Amino acid sequence: MAWMKRIFLFVTINILVVFTLSLLLRLFNIGPYLTAYGIDYTNLMGFCLIWGMGGAFISLAMSRVMAKWLMGVHLIDPATRDSDLQQLLQTVYHLARGAGLAVMPEVGIYDSPEVNAFATGPTSSRALVAVSSGLLSRMNPEEMRGVLGHEITHISNGDMVTMTLLQGVVNAFAMFLSRVIAFAIAQAMRGERDERGRGSVPMFSFLIQMVLEVVFLLLGSVVIAWFSRYREFRADAGGARLAGRSSMIRALEALRRTYEYVDPAAQPAVQTLKISGRPSGLLALFASHPPLEERIARLQSGRV
Repeated sequence: MAWMKRIFLFVTINILVVFTLSLLLRLFNIGPYLTAYGIDYTNLMGFCLIWGMGGAFISLAMSRVMAKWLMGVHLIDPATRDSDLQQLLQTVYHLARGAGLAVMPEVGIYDSPEVNAFATGPTSSRALVAVSSGLLSRMNPEEMRGVLGHEITHISNGDMVTMTLLQGVVNAFAMFLSRVIAFAIAQAMRGERDERGRGSVPMFSFLIQMVLEVVFLLLGSVVIAWFSRYREFRADAGGARLAGRSSMIRALEALRRTYEYVDPAAQPAVQTLKISGRPSGLLALFASHPPLEERIARLQSGRV
């Protein structure tokens, strides 16, 4: 029944997103971008910005709630008598104060054998830090402090907002360029319309648009993944400042020893939020996290 509930929530949320973005198009008086005279570039730019940036920011606004639903995160009661959970809470609060956060993030735990953690939320004052049950049971306090320092740094650096902005820009550019190029190809083929059949050119133009949009999004994903890896190095450096360099190194070494407990395919919607992943081969271009060996080496050499 849990999977049916998640499917229902996913469909419902997407319907609400489409409705909201359609409402924004009307609110900003953005009409059809294809006219009898060609492309209305003002309307096209407005259309792409709203669908590209708007979708990304709606996802950001709902990121904390969606993470709880997708990962089954249970918030920890600050008054809990469980000593392990209380220690987790106090560690997060101590690190958050050290990072200068004005509002303490929510702290939760999700049931998974993987040794991992993530931070999310639309703003630093509405953030969530969640750790897996596997991490809680397999890491000692010093290693956990390094992991939590890394996640708190993501929040204080505003990484969630930055990644959303970058994703929105990539979405908007992919939508804009694919439509402009597809229209240009359709115009070039207009003289062949009679030979190919009256409906073939518009259909071909639509197919070209879809293919180009996928290609541009893939290329954009390489840029997004590169920046994501860069922000991981920054978060490691921040974790080292907050929790101590030795704690951050020990945390990453512990993650390296427990690769078998990390499932990068589980809930890909939040994979970029986690502290660890497993890039390899050509897929490393699309990896949100750099290799743990490189991250450890940088910390040991003082390059971050």
